[in-house]
Formats: sequence, structure tokens, C-alpha cells
Amino acid sequence: MTDTAMTATPAETLVLPAPAKLNRLLHIIGRRPDGYHELQTLFQFLDHGDTLRLRRREDGEIRLTPEIPGVAREENLIRRAARLLQAESDCRLGAEIHLEKRLPLGGGLGGGSSDAATALLGLDALWGLGLSLERLAELGLVLGADVPVFVRGHAAWGEGIGERLTPVDLDTPWFVVIHPGVAVSTPAVFGADELTRDTPPITMARALQRGASSWRNDCEATVRALYPPVAEALDWLSARAPALLTGTGACVFARLASETEADQLLGEIAGRWQAFKARGLNRSPLHDVLGR
Repeated sequence: MTDTAMTATPAETLVLPAPAKLNRLLHIIGRRPDGYHELQTLFQFLDHGDTLRLRRREDGEIRLTPEIPGVAREENLIRRAARLLQAESDCRLGAEIHLEKRLPLGGGLGGGSSDAATALLGLDALWGLGLSLERLAELGLVLGADVPVFVRGHAAWGEGIGERLTPVDLDTPWFVVIHPGVAVSTPAVFGADELTRDTPPITMARALQRGASSWRNDCEATVRALYPPVAEALDWLSARAPALLTGTGACVFARLASETEADQLLGEIAGRWQAFKARGLNRSPLHDVLGR
């Protein structure tokens, strides 16, 4: 489906994935006057994430369950996405939304952004609105810099604050992802004096030519210093396979050549940290379900 308005068939219920993402590379090339950072990154999806169950309501109410501890009711990105879409389309329909949460808060896996994107695309289908991916991505940017890549649904080279996206096809290895048991504060990382902010810009072609063995995350040293459990997990994982921090953390991931190797590594981790295995994807499973 091209990035044009689709002919939507209203449904009564939908069960949709909200996949995790990894930042396979993350460079910080500058800081803008408004305080945001200029980034270059490679986004890739995983076949693991949250699930949203949506049921159409006729009364315009948005009912979201369960509430997420530590997230104010009206600040929940799913609820905000639904309200934004209602306002954009002047839609008088509502929805009951149930979130099955698997991705940790503050983990760098894009869980909240992915949930918001799934809400936007899912409610667009549920309500029969037929908005284009371009418009939905614009709405997603209002909610957060990482939302547009989940709306567009393809692995991408990201620039700006991560919102300028160029689709790209990456290798699709197996990954093992460890959550070290802490929630990382993105503002704390980006506000740290010691954060590297002057990495020379690189072209997408050059980054891909160099390959995964040269990719790094400029946030890693700062996160290591601020969050010792992340440093411990990274050291342990790096001794066994090529490993990186994703986003601003806290999750760290290793790239494996096969599912068998991923299973063996998970066996070593058992009882030490929360961890899972997943396959890298260049197309979001959400778009497969919705046919976008």
C-alpha cells in the first residue's frame, strides 16, 4: 500500500501488535537552540512487543485499560493519540482499548511510541477514516519523535530529532535483548554534560557500507556512568556477542547468527535478568495485519 489514503472498512474490533524497535546505530551530531538534539540513527523493528485490543464505541468515549503505574491518565500516549485523531477527523466514535504491556518503561524499545502509532492506525481503521500514512505520521510527531517511524512501518534511517525518515532494508538477525531492571530517564541522559554531541555527520550510504560491526550508540558512555546496572549488563553481553545499547536505554541487545545461538544465550541469562529473543524486521507486523 502506498503512502496515500486507503479505503478503510470500519471494523468493530481489532487486535493489533505494537512492535518494539532497536536503534542499531545512534549518533548525536549537535544540539539545537530549543534544546533538542540532532540525531542520526537506524531504526529496526522486532517481532516482539505490546498488543492493543480495540473495540468501537458509538458514544465517543475513550476507555483505556489498564492504567500504567507512573503514567498520568491524560498523559498516556494511547489516550492522547485517540483524542488527537478524534479532533483531526471530527469523529464522534469512541473506543475501548486494552493494552497488553510487554515492553518495559524507560527501556529504549519505543514501547510508548509504538503503542501510540498502533492506536493511530488501528483507530483510523476502526472508525473508517481512511487517513493517509503521511497525515498519520504528522499527527504522530505531535506525540513524540519516535512515533512516525512506527506509523510508516518500515526500517529507516532517521535524522533531525529522528523524524526525517528514509526507508532502508537492514540485515535481519536474531537478537537477545536484556532489561537490566532499571528505567532510564531520557531527559537525564540528554541533559548530561558529558554526553557526546559532536559526532561528525555521516551519510546513510556510508553507514550501511561500514556495516553493523562499526555501529555504535553515542549515549552508551553516559548511560553506563549514570546507571551501573546497564554497564554491568553491557559488559556481560559484550563478552559473548556484539552488543549495544538501544536508544537511551535501559535495554541492551546482542546480535546473533541464528535462533539456536539466541536460545543458548538466553539459557545463560536465565535468572540473572529479564530477557527475550526476537527477530529483526524491516516491515512492521502492524502494517501486515492492517494491509497498509
